[in-house]
Amino acid sequence: MKEKILTQKKNGMAMLLLFILLYLAGIGVFLYGVTGFRVTAFIIGIIWMCIGWFPLLGLRILKPQEALVLTLFGKYVGTIKGDGFYWVNPFCSGFNPAASTRLRQSGDVAPTSMLKATANGTSADISMEMPSKKISLKMMTLNNNRQKINDCLGNPVEIGIAVIWRVVDTAQAVFNVDNYKEYLSLQCDTALRNIVRLYPYDVAPNVDTTGDGIADEGSLRGSSEVVAARIRDEIQAKVENAGIEIIEARITYLAYAPEIAAVMLQRQQASAIIDARKMIVDGAVGMVEMALDRLSEHNTVELDEERKAAMVSNLLVVLCGNHDAQPVVNSGSLY
Repeated sequence: MKEKILTQKKNGMAMLLLFILLYLAGIGVFLYGVTGFRVTAFIIGIIWMCIGWFPLLGLRILKPQEALVLTLFGKYVGTIKGDGFYWVNPFCSGFNPAASTRLRQSGDVAPTSMLKATANGTSADISMEMPSKKISLKMMTLNNNRQKINDCLGNPVEIGIAVIWRVVDTAQAVFNVDNYKEYLSLQCDTALRNIVRLYPYDVAPNVDTTGDGIADEGSLRGSSEVVAARIRDEIQAKVENAGIEIIEARITYLAYAPEIAAVMLQRQQASAIIDARKMIVDGAVGMVEMALDRLSEHNTVELDEERKAAMVSNLLVVLCGNHDAQPVVNSGSLY
């Protein structure tokens, strides 16, 4: 189904004035028939007063970045776009199967008058207002619920995304899929699972995230921009036939699942401690080497291999220890 834009002029105001004048003329004919006892004029006036309001049902008002898909007896007539006051065939009706769908996204603000309904222990808001059949062409943000997905190493992670999208083809949006909002939400969930399972949460060895057969350092935490771009491309490929354009996709939440979060935290803490200890040992060995070189360079004291080993041991204990060293003064002979 291809979109067909109706290029008719914004003639709503002119048609409104015309029908008002015709209706007033019908009232005049009715009064003329009553006062003059003219049956024909009386009947014409009565008929026009009964049906003269019907053409007013063809008046349509569109705000900026809105569109209206029109159908006539089930057949697609066309789409009107652009803000203005229009008049269309009164028998045409607007069609938007997603008009009453409420997702966690911008533009889906609950109406002011709501009823609270309870069924099976769950409550839901029921709108008391008729949903508009107009289709918004604005950029909208879909904030999908967080999902628990296993990464490429099998670790469960919780992740949430925000997708910025808009409708670019109204005919495809309303005719190619049953409900384009629900369709988009489902495709976002599917694309998110397909991409997240290719990446580890943190950088892991021997993991290929690009599919080129070469291990890389891609990860959900460190390559969020790349992951978001791949999610966006994946969603766009799936919703192309629904007339939807994906502007951007962003990761809004990323964490280990609660059941393994504590264990992974301990793992990160252990890794940090090992890295810190490695840095301390490297620095201590360098300081010991520098001390021995300075003593040998200036011939400050002559030490045999056994005393050098004892000195190195003492310096490493002092430099690598977690607590301050307690000095012991040797007042006797060095040997």
